[in-house]
Formats: sequence, C-alpha cells, structure tokens
Amino acid sequence: MIARVVHPYNLQNALEHVIANRGSAGVDGVKVSQLKERFPNRKLQLLDDIAKGYYYSQPILGVEIPKGNGKVRLLGVSTTTDRVLQQAVSQVITPLFETEFSSNSFGFRPNKNARQAVGQSRDYIHQGLNHIVDIDLKNFFDEVDHCLLLNLVYRKVKCKTTMRLIRKWLRAPIQIKGKLQKRRKGVP
Repeated sequence: MIARVVHPYNLQNALEHVIANRGSAGVDGVKVSQLKERFPNRKLQLLDDIAKGYYYSQPILGVEIPKGNGKVRLLGVSTTTDRVLQQAVSQVITPLFETEFSSNSFGFRPNKNARQAVGQSRDYIHQGLNHIVDIDLKNFFDEVDHCLLLNLVYRKVKCKTTMRLIRKWLRAPIQIKGKLQKRRKGVP
C-alpha cells in the first residue's frame, strides 16, 4: 500500500489538492503558496525517511477560531508538507472505507456536501416524509480515542508503514500559544 501512497502520480495529486484547498501555514511557517516550489526539493528525503522509519510529523499548530455562539474552537493545523503526505494517504485509503458509509451520510465524504444534504432533505419532505435527523456530536474530533481509531483503520489498512504514518500524525504534539502539549486522544 505504501508504494501507492508515495507513487509520483498520487503525490502530485495530493500536492495539487492541498494547494487548491489553500489554508494556513503550520508551525514551520511554510505557506501553501510556497509548496509548489519547496515540496519537490524535499520529496526524495521525505520518501527515504518514510521508507527507513525516520519520518516524524511536525507538531500541530493549535489555533482558536471563533464559533457563532461567542465561544472558540481549537483547530489543529498540520504543516503544509505533512498535509501533502496526509492527503496522499487519504487518497489511497478512502476507497477502502467509502463502501461502509450510508448513501445518506454527507459529512466529510468525497463528492458529498451540506448542499446535497439539504437537497436530499427537501426531496424527502416533498415525498411526504416529515422527520429529518441532523446529528452533530459535540467535540467529537477532540475525543477520538487513538487506540480504537488505529485498530479500526488497521482492519482495512494492513500496511505497517502506512499505519506508522497515521499513528505519528495522531500522536504529534500540538503547539498552543507557543507551548507543546502531548496528545493521546483527538484528531486535528
């Protein structure tokens, strides 16, 4: 599986996806606009580090973003280089999990979005159905158990190198207001 993850075509698609998403720089300060120039220069060393087990994820930058109710939510921002590698893994493993989801599930899925969810709800209303369920688990991503998640992922992803990458991303410390904190649960 790791061969598909690090295949040049997959990495190029991942790079283009991260650039298209824009987004902020992580703890290293490397902006998405700098990726097209910087990533190719680092790619061979990254791939060698991954193959030898030397790759380490950079810390995650913790950024507080305002919510509509006056509160704030902590958002974890990986470095742009880590995001390219994460996207490369995602592109390979997502099809393994996609078949498990209901066609009525619209969150965080390829080719699915909130607008489609609203459209589906409208269609159901026109069909005479009168119950719509919207589930949003409060702080879900902050509470994800790493061991449980890794065990569930391993059921489909048997590649030790790919699993090692996912584990390193989950366990990367988060930098909040200049101080590093360990993480044993939650996903950025």
